[in-house]
Amino acid sequence: CNSYTGELSRMTQFKQKSKDEASAPAGLFAYPVLMAADILLYDTDIVPVGNDQKQHIELTRDIAQRINNTYGETFVVPDGRFLKEGARIMALDDPIVKMSKSSKNIHSRISLLDSPNKIKKSIMRSTTDSEGSIRFDVAEKPGISNLLTIYSAFSGRRIEDLESEYSGAGYGSFKKDLVDVVCEELLPIQERFNEIRPSQELLNALKDGAERAENIAEKTMKRIKMRFGLGL
Repeated sequence: CNSYTGELSRMTQFKQKSKDEASAPAGLFAYPVLMAADILLYDTDIVPVGNDQKQHIELTRDIAQRINNTYGETFVVPDGRFLKEGARIMALDDPIVKMSKSSKNIHSRISLLDSPNKIKKSIMRSTTDSEGSIRFDVAEKPGISNLLTIYSAFSGRRIEDLESEYSGAGYGSFKKDLVDVVCEELLPIQERFNEIRPSQELLNALKDGAERAENIAEKTMKRIKMRFGLGL
């Protein structure tokens, strides 16, 4: 009730997914409000996200400030924290769009539980260019730039150092090394997943998290009802 159709219609996701459509689902239109509620309900002060989510953080801040100005101090106004590198990974088959689990092409992405064989196929098939040089240039070389970003994020090495190491090398050898780096870094995650997936430890963690979240949310809702005059 404190958000407006104008600001929601300007959200990038809505504009992209409703493009050329005579009508769009109301859920798609209102989803950013739900995202804002998920943030504000828990008195969140810092939200670590990719740059593509900056618009959502700004909307959340606008709603919080609007309510605070109208009803008194109700919500914590959150700030976004945006990584300079590795915060947004692009699709392997189309480095112009963000990597997404909803893509029909399974080789457009790398999932945390992918097998080494799947990771190898996806990276070796990834879109690059015909130039043949390994350098970071998002505008001219989005494919290689994306792979360099992934390499840097997994290895902890600077992109500049990777450019120097692979100067004069071919895309094939670069991709093979990237496969090894990704598989090596994902292995302990996969081992830990398989270890806790059937265990009571996971259920205990979920229960503990739910209880802590509920305690915070209860205090926030009590404050909201008081400010809105809804009673307790």
